[in-house]
Amino acid sequence: MTNRKLYKHGILLVVSGLFILSLASAQQNIAIAKNEHWWMGIISHGSIQPLKSGYKADLNGNLYGNQAQPLLLSDQGRIIWSEDPFAAEVRNDSIFLTTSSGECIVKKVADNLRGAFLYASQNYFPPAGALPAKIMFQNPQYNTWIELLHNQNQQDVLNYASKIIKTGLPPGVIMIDDNWQEDYGKWDFHPGRFTDPKAMMDSLHHMGFRVMLWICPFISADSENGRMLETKKAVLRTTSGETKMIHWWNGYSSVLDLTNPYAKEWLINQLHYLQNEYGIDGFKFDAGDPEYYVDGLATVNITPNRQTELFSEIGRAFPLNEYRATWKMGGQPLAQRLRDKSHSWKDLQSLIPDILLQGIMGYPFTCPDMIGGGEMGSFVNLDKVDQELIVRSAQCHVFMPMMQFSVAPWRVLDSLHFNAVKQAIAIRMQYSDLILELAEKAAKSGEPVVRSMEYVFPHCGYAEVSDQFLLGDRLLVAPFVTKSDYREVAIPPGKWVDDKGKIINGPCLIKEVSELDRIPHYKKLK
Repeated sequence: MTNRKLYKHGILLVVSGLFILSLASAQQNIAIAKNEHWWMGIISHGSIQPLKSGYKADLNGNLYGNQAQPLLLSDQGRIIWSEDPFAAEVRNDSIFLTTSSGECIVKKVADNLRGAFLYASQNYFPPAGALPAKIMFQNPQYNTWIELLHNQNQQDVLNYASKIIKTGLPPGVIMIDDNWQEDYGKWDFHPGRFTDPKAMMDSLHHMGFRVMLWICPFISADSENGRMLETKKAVLRTTSGETKMIHWWNGYSSVLDLTNPYAKEWLINQLHYLQNEYGIDGFKFDAGDPEYYVDGLATVNITPNRQTELFSEIGRAFPLNEYRATWKMGGQPLAQRLRDKSHSWKDLQSLIPDILLQGIMGYPFTCPDMIGGGEMGSFVNLDKVDQELIVRSAQCHVFMPMMQFSVAPWRVLDSLHFNAVKQAIAIRMQYSDLILELAEKAAKSGEPVVRSMEYVFPHCGYAEVSDQFLLGDRLLVAPFVTKSDYREVAIPPGKWVDDKGKIINGPCLIKEVSELDRIPHYKKLK
C-alpha cells in the first residue's frame, strides 16, 4: 500500500512510518486499502459511515450541528489525527485531506478498529477519570421543550413533573429549556413566568428530581448586560470595532468571546449565582457552534472551533451538564446529546449509527435525542403522531447510556402504547447498574459504553452493520427501528441467550418477529 502526497508551501516529515504534514496549506492523498473501512469524527454523519466515495466534509468553522473530533479511524488499525480543523474528501480508493494550519498525523497503530481507537484515545484525548452525574445514567431525563416550547413557566413545569410521577414514570433529571430566563445574557428567572423559583426548586427536589437550566453563549446586545459586556470587550467584534451581531435560531444576538478572561468569569459567576440562589443542580449548554464565531474578532486570535472548545470546557465544572455541540472534548466528563431529530422513522434509524460513532470518537457519555423526536414542530399536529414510532424510539434509548423524554407520552399515546413505553423503562431500570458500571469504566479507559459489531468482533464482516449494537462486550441489542413485521439480527460468534431464554449459537443470521413491547437482546454466555 502506498501513500501519495500532494503538497504546496509546506514540509512533509517522515519518521519511522509516521507521516506528519506540517504546513500553512496542503493536501494529502491517503490510499484506502482493500476491504478497509474508515470513520470520520462528524457525529451527525454517523448514518452515512463508514465513508464512501463522494463523501465531502470540512471541519473549518463547522461541526454539522453536533459533536465533532478531528479524527479518522480505520478497521485495519490506521488513524488520522489533527489538532486543527481540516477538510476531507473520499474519491474512489483515496481520502484527500486539506489542512490550512497545524499538522496532520497518519499512522498505523493496530490491526483493528478497537486498537486504533484505544491508541487515539490514550495519545490525543485521554480519559479524564471522571463522568457526568450518575443520575443521568441511572434514571430517565425529562426536557420541558416539546411540552412548553417558548412558554416555560413555573406552574406548567410543576404540572409536567407531577404528571411524570402520577403516571408511574420514575423521577430523574428535569431540564427547564429556553425562555425561562429574563433575557439572553440576563440569567435569572423571568419574574412574570416564575413567581417563586426557589419554591419551585424545593418542590421538584421533594418529588425526586434534579434540575438543569438551559444556557447559551448569546447575549441580547441592547440589554443592560449586553452593553456592559460590550464595554469590557467580552463579546465578538467586527473589523470596524463594533459588536458583531449573529443570526441564530431565535433572532439576533451578540456572542461571548471566551478568549477574554472576563467573559468566562462572568458566565461562570452567573451559573454559580443560580446554584446558590435557587439550588439549581446543573445546566444544559446549548449552541456554541463554531459557525457563530466565523469572521468575528476576539481578544485572542483563535479558530472558531477553538471558541466552541472554550465553551465546552466550562461544563467540566458542573457534573450535571449536557452539550449538543462540542469540539475536541473526547474523554471529558460531558453528557453529549445527539442533535435534534424529527418525528420520523428515518431519523430514528440514525440514532444507533450516530451514537456508535460518538463512542469511537471519544464521547462515551452519550444521550440520543429526545424520545420520539426533539424538533419543535414534531408534535404540534397530533394527527401526524405515529404512536409505534414513539415506542420504538423509547426502546432504542433503553440500552444506551442515557434516555431522555420531552413530549409527554401520556399526552400523545393511548394506553396500549404508553404501557409499552413504561415496560421499556422497567427494562432500562433492570440494566441501569450495568450501564453505570460501563460508564465508570469509560471514565478511566475511554472505551465506548455502546459498541459497534466491528469494534467487538473485528474482521467478521460487520463493518456495515449499524442497526444493532453491543452494551459493553457481552450484551447484544437489536431494537426494531423500521415499521416492519420483522427484522434480521446478526448474531456474532459465541453462545448467546435471548430475552426469552432461547439459546443461539453464532455466528448466524436470525429473524425476529416484531412485537410492540419487545426489545430483542442477547447475553453472551461464558
